[in-house]
Amino acid sequence: MTIATVRAGHGWINKVPEATLLFWIIKMMSTTVGETGADYLATDLHFGLVGTSLTTGLLLACALLFQLRAKRYLPALYWICVVLVSVFGTLVTDMLSDLAGVPLAFSTTAFSIAMIATFAAWHAREKTLSITAIDSPRRELFYWTVILFTFALGTAAGDWVAEGLSLGYANSALLFGGLIGLVALARYAFKINATACFWVAYVLTRPFGASCGDLLSQPAGNGGLGFGTIATSALFLAVIVSLVSYLSFTQKRLTAQGA
Repeated sequence: MTIATVRAGHGWINKVPEATLLFWIIKMMSTTVGETGADYLATDLHFGLVGTSLTTGLLLACALLFQLRAKRYLPALYWICVVLVSVFGTLVTDMLSDLAGVPLAFSTTAFSIAMIATFAAWHAREKTLSITAIDSPRRELFYWTVILFTFALGTAAGDWVAEGLSLGYANSALLFGGLIGLVALARYAFKINATACFWVAYVLTRPFGASCGDLLSQPAGNGGLGFGTIATSALFLAVIVSLVSYLSFTQKRLTAQGA
């Protein structure tokens, strides 16, 4: 991890972590927590889809407010936002499909268009989509808007492949895991644009993590391993907290050395 430098003129530094191995591990696990956590709140705690969406939406708005007001990258705050976006994005798709009856294929297409349109507006205004340049309030707003669409899109695509196309959770996880491997190959073997590879991988980790979450939590009769949403969510949350604590400690040590 490196310490970002202050951008001249407005005092902001990059607000997004580097895409290291730990970043991708936490990202994948946060998507699993988003899937299992949403199911746990809505079903096991009987909040319902609407109640859970309102609750997590309010928590997400509060977390993003603190994130946007922060002047630098804070690991704990950033990853709290990602986990909440993961849960909320899952619920948005679930409400569209379960309550409004919107087909998953349509949701997948609609969220893809919305995400691409946001990318287009972001690039037209800022001339970059790089995560190493999230160093102004406007760029960060674009960033979090895209992140929300990636989670909603990933949920719709994952459910569509696993359930709508009847591939099952294990085959769906293998499919999306294989696609992530191809993106890594494209980047490191063929030197494809780093920003493009990052965002493609970011989208794919959502259905991959969701498929893994469903595979672990769903009962055997539904094609899962039957560990349940509580155990799966608790395990992955514990790993996330441990890794984020490590990142926070590392950042403080590097900051102290830099000072």
